[in-house]
Amino acid sequence: DFGRSSELAFVVEPSDDIAVQEQPLILYCQVEGIEPITITWRKNGVMIVDSENAFMLANGSLYVSRFQRVRGDGSSDEGEYDCMAQNHYGLLVSRKAKIQAATMSDFHIHPQNAVVEEGGVARFQCQIHGLPEPVILWHKNSMPVNTDNERYTLLPKGVLQITGLRAEDSGIFHCVATNIANVKFSREARLTVSGSHSTVYKDPMILVGPENLTLTVHQTAVLECIATGNPRPIVSWSRLDGRPIGVEGIQVLGTGNLMISDLTVQHSGIYVCAANKPGTRVRRTAQGSLVVQAPAEFVQHPQSISRPVGTTAIFTCVAQGEPPPQITWLRNGQILETSDHIKLKNNNSTLSIYGINQADEAIYQCLAENSAGSTQASARLTVLWADGLPSPPQGVRAETVSATTIQVSWEKPLQNTKEIIGYVLHIRKAADPVEMEYQEAVSKSTFQQLVTDLEPSTSYSFYIKAYTSRGASKASEVTVVSTLGEVPAMPSLFIKVINSTTVQATWEPSIKLGQHEGFKLYYRKVHLSQYTGPVLLASNITSYNITHLDASVVYEVKLLAYNQHGDGNSTVRFVSLRETVERTVLNPPCDCMKDEQNNKTSTTGIIIGIHIGVTCIIFCILFLMFGYRGRLLMCKNVQEQLSTPQIPRSQRSATGLVLNGATRRDRDDRDLNGKQLDMNELERLFPASPSQEQQEKGIMSAHSLSASHDETQISTLPLDEFSIIEEQPDPLPRNPHDSSPAAPAPNHSPANEG
Repeated sequence: DFGRSSELAFVVEPSDDIAVQEQPLILYCQVEGIEPITITWRKNGVMIVDSENAFMLANGSLYVSRFQRVRGDGSSDEGEYDCMAQNHYGLLVSRKAKIQAATMSDFHIHPQNAVVEEGGVARFQCQIHGLPEPVILWHKNSMPVNTDNERYTLLPKGVLQITGLRAEDSGIFHCVATNIANVKFSREARLTVSGSHSTVYKDPMILVGPENLTLTVHQTAVLECIATGNPRPIVSWSRLDGRPIGVEGIQVLGTGNLMISDLTVQHSGIYVCAANKPGTRVRRTAQGSLVVQAPAEFVQHPQSISRPVGTTAIFTCVAQGEPPPQITWLRNGQILETSDHIKLKNNNSTLSIYGINQADEAIYQCLAENSAGSTQASARLTVLWADGLPSPPQGVRAETVSATTIQVSWEKPLQNTKEIIGYVLHIRKAADPVEMEYQEAVSKSTFQQLVTDLEPSTSYSFYIKAYTSRGASKASEVTVVSTLGEVPAMPSLFIKVINSTTVQATWEPSIKLGQHEGFKLYYRKVHLSQYTGPVLLASNITSYNITHLDASVVYEVKLLAYNQHGDGNSTVRFVSLRETVERTVLNPPCDCMKDEQNNKTSTTGIIIGIHIGVTCIIFCILFLMFGYRGRLLMCKNVQEQLSTPQIPRSQRSATGLVLNGATRRDRDDRDLNGKQLDMNELERLFPASPSQEQQEKGIMSAHSLSASHDETQISTLPLDEFSIIEEQPDPLPRNPHDSSPAAPAPNHSPANEG
């Protein structure tokens, strides 16, 4: 049986009930287990003493002879009752039963007179509170309403709906409320059906929409929705979250009321009632929420267990419900208090008992409770203690070896050592809870253990148990010792050049260095032996600027962390500022204020630059066009000169002077007629050397043209008339009497490109 201890368990527990004034009340409680068993009752946590009014029956049930909501002394029989059962194995407490008196208040909503036209909808409502919930019936003209009439709909909350009204529906209506406490009648209301059925169009309208409801699983929910309009609107239902309502347990009452039977938690949600005009999208909506609660129930019960002394016992109790239940643990009927060796985890779902002993042997109960109800389950812990187990190990000592190592030694127990199969060393940080403890197993012939991988400057507790095949000994005395401290780890150092005289040293946050008090920073020129420093920095500092440095030398920067145990290893970095200086010379620092001002006119500068660029391109194109035209003119002159008889070079030189340096009078004459070309202008446009002209074009220099051709007509030379002629050089001695600077003929190279 889940949730039961075989030594003691409940068969029947008291349940919630509603009692009638001045009537007897019986609360049932039945227990099974190993005799003798004692049963007692409590009300609101206080023990009930047998009296004339309340006493316990032979089967353990509680009998209240005359239930009273309020007695003469001001006390009341209402409250929460539970029964307790106890034997020598432990004590159990039942679930709490809530007992309330049956009552009925006066009507706080009475039906109202109504005048409705024929074919319309009439609605009457009564409302009254009571325990249990009163049943409300309707009378017309002092006779019960005929519920077989499909046009009459009675809702559980005291609502009467009449649809498709007719003249015979007129009358006097009132309601009757009944429960075990009383019967009450409401005031009367008259219904008058007037005129004939109207054919005037009316928009759909919802007279009454659904209310917000909070119910418990397995109950029935009725969501009201009554609508009017002409033509008669169609009522439909949906969920606001888009999930389907389903069909199982769903029923429509009357013309649009939604009834959901056998509620589950999944039925919770917001429901939307819509009144639609037939054949159109015209609609009106109303909505209400439905909250379905579920009493607490167990998904996993705690199980009775047996554990040897000194081990750990774990009970698991998982419950569900809506709203989620709260879990409470009891030991032998008393609320369980947590301690160093008793821990609750996972929202009280897991109970762990560490290092159990005889005092922990008891019945443990898990109580799950929410607003919809409560439940309980129990399990028993049996602590195993075998005769002849070893006594606790003796002389436990712990000695610190290093910052991360402690050696623990002990002596064998004084009694019952023959069956020992080994020892278990229990290790825990002194500041940690018991559940953080861990163990290391040691062979039976070993009486010391080196515990490694510990944290520096930390206190640890140790104790030993001796184990046999039948169980463990009691724990030895606990010894506490601390590891040695150690110097901090080496920090990671990074150097960043700020400017020509400043560098910034940065390092990782201090949490990665272990326990330390701060940092020491040193720096020096590499060719010197003396450091500048130390610069002492707090543990929360992670950067430092070193200023007033010499840009022409290399510096060494050293950083270390220190604490009360000494200085840690240092990290060294080298840095040179020379490259920064060179970059500064090549790229002087900007004038930020000036740049900011310049940025304001940058757009104008870009536009001006574009205009200048376009102008340059236009001039280049014009230059190329005129240049090509001038070259064509030169080719034409060459063709004409080549057609004349060749003369010696000495006779051509003077003529060449005329072409290359014509007198002002000749130029003026040519300018007047507009048909002659200024050869100086050609030379200005085409300044290439004669040798370069011959290599690129295969054309002879203008200096070799005949003197007889002192005028040149502007014409175009067709490309098919152009020919390449190789001139054989005929060097002549220079005339020593010619002192004109233009007289020497250039030394032309042969044109071999043709």
